[in-house]
Amino acid sequence: MTFQELNLKPDILSAISELGYEQPMPVQEQTIPFMLEKNADLVALAQTGTGKTAAFGLPVLNMIDVSRKQVQALVLAPTRELCIQIANDLNNYSKYLRGLRIVAVYGGEDIRKQLKQLDGTPQIIVATPGRLIDLLERGKINLGAIDFLVLDEADEMLNMGFKEDIETILQKTPDTRRTMLFSATMPKEIASIAKRYMKDYEEITVGVKNSGSENVEHIYYVSQAKQRYLVLKRIVDLNPDIYGIVFCRTRQETKEVADHLMKDGYSADALHGDLSQAQRDTVMQKFRIRNIQLLVATDVAARGLDVSDLTHVINYNLPDDVEVYTHRSGRTGRANKKGVSVSIIHSKEKFKIKDIERMLKKQFQQQQIPNGLEVCKKQLFFMIDKMQNVEVNEDQIAPYIEQIMKQLDYLNKEEVLKRFVSLEFNRFLEYYKDAEDLNYHERSDRSSDRSERSDRAGRDSKSGGDRQKKGGRKVRLKINLGDREGLNPKRFLGIINDVTGDKSISIGSIEITNKFTFFDVFEDQSDQVLKAFASEPDMIVSEAKGGKSYEGKPYEGAKRDNSKYGSGSYKDGSSRGSARKQDGADKPWRSRDRNDRNDRRSKGGRNR
Repeated sequence: MTFQELNLKPDILSAISELGYEQPMPVQEQTIPFMLEKNADLVALAQTGTGKTAAFGLPVLNMIDVSRKQVQALVLAPTRELCIQIANDLNNYSKYLRGLRIVAVYGGEDIRKQLKQLDGTPQIIVATPGRLIDLLERGKINLGAIDFLVLDEADEMLNMGFKEDIETILQKTPDTRRTMLFSATMPKEIASIAKRYMKDYEEITVGVKNSGSENVEHIYYVSQAKQRYLVLKRIVDLNPDIYGIVFCRTRQETKEVADHLMKDGYSADALHGDLSQAQRDTVMQKFRIRNIQLLVATDVAARGLDVSDLTHVINYNLPDDVEVYTHRSGRTGRANKKGVSVSIIHSKEKFKIKDIERMLKKQFQQQQIPNGLEVCKKQLFFMIDKMQNVEVNEDQIAPYIEQIMKQLDYLNKEEVLKRFVSLEFNRFLEYYKDAEDLNYHERSDRSSDRSERSDRAGRDSKSGGDRQKKGGRKVRLKINLGDREGLNPKRFLGIINDVTGDKSISIGSIEITNKFTFFDVFEDQSDQVLKAFASEPDMIVSEAKGGKSYEGKPYEGAKRDNSKYGSGSYKDGSSRGSARKQDGADKPWRSRDRNDRNDRRSKGGRNR
């Protein structure tokens, strides 16, 4: 099928032909005839980047009466950027429709400019919900005569908390309007709005409902949480031509990851809510024109960013909502290009991967985090490929060739190549010379687990037996790690061994809550534990209030007492979250030199 077969006006066909539109994409092929030939409302489910703007824009433009000076169509979008993009696309499609006016209204810009644009009533308004309500309350916009209402990225608008605004706007539109709702996913809130405000609607699904793009490969790497940043760098180094978005959970984490990438020499910048609109526009423009390769962003900040040729989406943290993952991964693999969605997880997050697999009906592939040799090889041959394909400007370099040939005359071809490679490549070789294995290795052999426990018990007995016989006193300590980090007793003991470098530390009873872990240690070893963890900013160990614990007597301070103290409190008065910063859970980078750290450990007897 071609656009010529869709019964669009000749003026519209001329405009889209100049834009290179020849054959409609699947969502366009289904929705355009429906909207032109039927009167029912429409719910269209299709991934972001599949041509939805043309899918609703072309038929709406086709049905607008340019001689009527009233607002006939309203398009709602979740973000300023998407609002501007839709308005620009509609203007391009309607280039030859004389007398048609399209106005975009959105937050983040002086409202006086938009008020002036509305002095001459447009036939189409593209708006964000908040700014539109402001203008409605000022009496500057009247929706009483609209024929078409389009909700684009409807699930995103709900995720951003616009449900009440959308319902307010819907109530100000006539019952005779046609409503077109476009969404990547169909959460229950979307179904609720459709049922309440749409009449006799039909649903068109392109692909599988709530599924991701067919062009996206989904892979994940398993590592320790504290090594997340090192894994990110290795992923980027393995893909030298990467052009992608790194999604972080919080603004603070976004700033930190971007800052460290830039300090480490990567082409990156951050996009988060603390930026002014001017700063945000600058960052997004640099990213669109590929002045930067990596955009580090939160989900909210990246909404409305439409870039069609991303190679990768990297989930620095998996989102809590599976639908958010669908939106993230849908930003790559567009326009029939291949894309990769990468997730960095720790071992206890594998259940999240299974949940996403079930929803998307796609298989995720676990891959081994590449070692230094693999990264160096990939970088080397990427550089060789660039050299092979470089455009040689004979005219400009001709004056220098003779002198260069004389200067390098004593070197044969092999020597020239060796020096060229070394010049460009020594930095990577040096950095990855002693690169550690970042993969998380789980023990699957139960016998080895039993052996380890037996060895541990033997060590405890040997090192702590005298203390126990003497009635040795124990101290109750707590660490700001718990269930939410996937901590279990085995992993906890591994952390103690790892940080203290001393396997003779005797740990008594262990109690793991959601955010903390309480544990007993002999009084004469408690200082050693506290000092060891003092140099670990992500892991805060302190003496639990009420803190002395005796052998054989359970520690009362960590028991829950919801009836008296309320959920989330302990008898010792501490809150289940007070010691841990929300934004600082995973900061694997340290401003400490590896050699300095090894020296410090060797002096303190902490060699493993």
